[in-house]
Amino acid sequence: QVQLVESGGGSVQPGGSLRLSCAASGSWFSINAMGWYRQAPGKQRELVATITRGISTNYADSVNGRFTIFRDNAKNTVYLQMNSLKPEDTAVYYCNALVVGTLMDGEHAYWGQGTQVTVSS
Repeated sequence: QVQLVESGGGSVQPGGSLRLSCAASGSWFSINAMGWYRQAPGKQRELVATITRGISTNYADSVNGRFTIFRDNAKNTVYLQMNSLKPEDTAVYYCNALVVGTLMDGEHAYWGQGTQVTVSS
């Protein structure tokens, strides 16, 4: 079993910054890609950013240039640095990890419980 625990959400004014963290615990053979998704009220969950184990990154157009995803493989933690926040960034942010449990397993997706980010003046 793998648990993902997020932290770092909160309320901030437009133009402000927040850093989200997501730490994985449990047992696995490898953690492959990790990422952040978000879901605003009345909308579908959408991809924000992903990062492979080899640190290749991918961003949604709406956050490219403002958000940075990075990971510390030694700590099994992925981060999302969010700068120049806008009201439209308000959402619940979810951490995701693609995990291989054992050599006999395929890849499974795990999700965190979500952390609220609110951008408002």
